[in-house]
Amino acid sequence: MSILLTNGMILTAGTFRKSDLLVRDGKVFVFGTDSGAVPADVTRTVDCSGKYISPGFADVHVHFREPGFSYKETIRTGSLAAAHGGYTAVCTMPNLKPAPSTLANLKVQLDIIEKDACIRVIPYGTITENQDGRSRLSDMEALAPYVCAFTDDGKGVQTRDLMEEAMKKAHELGKIIVAHCEDESLLGGTAIHDGEYAHRIGHLGITSESEWRQVERDVELAAKTGCAYHVCHVSTKESVDIIRQAKASGVDVTCETGPHYLVLCDQDLQPHGRFKMNPPLRSSADRDALLEGLLDGTVDMIATDHAPHSEEEKSRGLLDSAFGITGLEASFPVLYERLVLDQKLMSLETLLDRMALAPRRRFDLPGGLIADGEPADLTVIDPNRVFTINPEHFLSMGHATPFEGWKVQGGIDMTLSDGNIVWEYTED
Repeated sequence: MSILLTNGMILTAGTFRKSDLLVRDGKVFVFGTDSGAVPADVTRTVDCSGKYISPGFADVHVHFREPGFSYKETIRTGSLAAAHGGYTAVCTMPNLKPAPSTLANLKVQLDIIEKDACIRVIPYGTITENQDGRSRLSDMEALAPYVCAFTDDGKGVQTRDLMEEAMKKAHELGKIIVAHCEDESLLGGTAIHDGEYAHRIGHLGITSESEWRQVERDVELAAKTGCAYHVCHVSTKESVDIIRQAKASGVDVTCETGPHYLVLCDQDLQPHGRFKMNPPLRSSADRDALLEGLLDGTVDMIATDHAPHSEEEKSRGLLDSAFGITGLEASFPVLYERLVLDQKLMSLETLLDRMALAPRRRFDLPGGLIADGEPADLTVIDPNRVFTINPEHFLSMGHATPFEGWKVQGGIDMTLSDGNIVWEYTED
């Protein structure tokens, strides 16, 4: 089957230009709108007038929960949710049972991906054997050919010596160390940030230092070992400053932040489980520092940290619910509405770079170019559609999002992965 997308504004080389695009045999072919006759093998023509066509979004930080926790999410439902949100490539975190610390354990996940994923799903391997940030290293050498990088996301590597050993091994293997930075000796409290909201309700909060101290330690080790290093879900102004300085010094470091850290802060907290995530929402000063870092390139990319839980696990209120929110299906419209249209902080081209291109550059993920012969991993965006975020319409099994009820503009019209239409918007 060949699909012809006509009259769309196509993102190539960082700018949009109007053109037609043919999808044939899983590849794209671009030609001008005045190119003449429609190719004979076209089985469907889609008018994309007024729409933007981007490389499919890529998220290097998602939790699809399978194997081990399929009551929260499965690879099938997670990949469908990703497609709904415009994503064509995701990297899945290793908080699983069994955790992918050996090739045999990883194969369980790879087999499910092969069978059930509707987009590109690339797993992580763990850093430590028990994915606990404390035990000996995983079987990194055996895992390396099959994983995008190594991480113990959910746990920070707790000792300097263990992280240095991991970085040396990853560097030897040509892989990135991806760090959840959390020094457990410096946490201070639980559930929410040690800030205005916590003080108001008399709750001992999670300190910013518990994050930035490990970032500080790790960039020093990355400089020492030469390891490629990436920081998960940066949330504090101190972390941004440390990473900015490390980049200026030539350290091979990148980082991500989540949509919620860019548009919310602890003053926006409500006493519901859908506002509980780790790291927690920080202060308005932290949010502003993250925005500044996103604009100046210190913060390289946006990752959702899509972390679905069951309804019961998220129904215990802000302080007692499980950590984690559902992110894939609300990310683009929230950021487009707030950062591009409302606050006018960035262009759509810049937002798409942070959501689609930068993750691929750092993690060497397929796709990312709309050029003849490249994989047809595409997202068609309607910039004018206005709607209200309703978790009941999510394809994810997790419905907990702080963006519930937000009125937004900018919807995903179609997502193609490897030339196949895996999501298409239809009028209700």
